[in-house]
Amino acid sequence: MRVSITKPVSNPEQFKQQLLNWAQQFREIVFLDSNSYPQEYSSFDCLLAVDAFTSLKTDFQNAFEDLKQYQQTTKDWLFGYLSYDLKNDVEALKSNNFDGLDFPDLFFFQPKKILILKGNLLEIHYLLFCDDEVETDFEEIEKSNSEPFVTLSNPEVSGEVQQRISKELYVEKVTKMLEHIHKGDMYEANFCMEFFAENTAINPLEKFQKLNEISQAPFSVFFKNYKQYLLSASPERYLKKVGDKIISQPIKGTSKRFLDPIEDHKSKEYLESDAKERAENIMITDLVRNDLSHTAKKGSVEVEELCKIYSFLQVHQMISTITSKLDSQYTAVDVLKTTFPMGSMTGAPKISVMKIIENLEETKRGLYSGAVGYFTPEGDFDFNVVIRSILYNQDKKYVSFSVGSAITSLSDPEKEYEECLLKAKAMHEVLQ
Repeated sequence: MRVSITKPVSNPEQFKQQLLNWAQQFREIVFLDSNSYPQEYSSFDCLLAVDAFTSLKTDFQNAFEDLKQYQQTTKDWLFGYLSYDLKNDVEALKSNNFDGLDFPDLFFFQPKKILILKGNLLEIHYLLFCDDEVETDFEEIEKSNSEPFVTLSNPEVSGEVQQRISKELYVEKVTKMLEHIHKGDMYEANFCMEFFAENTAINPLEKFQKLNEISQAPFSVFFKNYKQYLLSASPERYLKKVGDKIISQPIKGTSKRFLDPIEDHKSKEYLESDAKERAENIMITDLVRNDLSHTAKKGSVEVEELCKIYSFLQVHQMISTITSKLDSQYTAVDVLKTTFPMGSMTGAPKISVMKIIENLEETKRGLYSGAVGYFTPEGDFDFNVVIRSILYNQDKKYVSFSVGSAITSLSDPEKEYEECLLKAKAMHEVLQ
């Protein structure tokens, strides 16, 4: 049971900053920021969950079943992530590539304290045994520093950011993927490569604030589990459940932003009419329709928006919105299990593609191209897609970010490489 209190906040933007700074004292943190991005299915401006009362940490084996039991017995707010390698729980697949980060495959926790900001109202949901801390916490938050880029005591050591796959090797690997496409093994694949730095100490809060400032993405996350961090500026929703309605919003299709409005408009129009980008998006939309049909009421899967262009600070993106009504025989976790990993990060047909990319990629994806989000006590949920994100293991002094692009029969390996560098720009900027 939770105590729920609502308080007015005079300066929401400043308060958001204070919340994040105050949260740093806790071992577990999930801070979700929608950055006031105009979107139909938004539930809050920002949300903070801290301090685990209970938690679930596991590898991929039986992970979805464990999560289902945890969610159904707790019947409370749960926050956490699903890593890409949970694919091995759903299908007979393996992940044998190098992993410098070493995060658990799945981690969820039931927070003692949740604070949700909507406009200038703050909803506070504390577990009963710590509800006497509401007033002192609120005072502490209001007194805490509202300045971004507060430098914490640990000095910054920056190792050189390196590229796991050279340009030559990238072109060679994409050429191999094109051979698979021409042979009919697959139609489209999301191929990813890692950038990393070893023997590196960073200030995670500062890096997140910089990344968030230059991206202002609707599914931004600051995540901490003791010494493991995710700093995410994700523009993509994986899946949301509201009552019996399921919403998926895959992104496929990217073009540059320009300072010159005319150039910028041209870039947007080019993306809107590009046959390759539209084909990519429509293929994934079909895959998502198929995925959702596993748990949907008959005839309830619909495409609400097809290939709509949304603009973000760094890039224009092509996004489709697919919805369904959940058949009452299925649970919330069933929907995740039958759609995971998300089609925009795999390709089609899914299983064949996952085998091929496992062979050609050099790094285990882990939390990259997985999902971070939460369950509500009613069994609703909302999860993003972990892209445009920096991952950091403080113990191992290892920093990593990955980028990918969709390879189809029309792909030019050199152009795909350029698209990857475009997506990597924000993370590079933050880490330099």
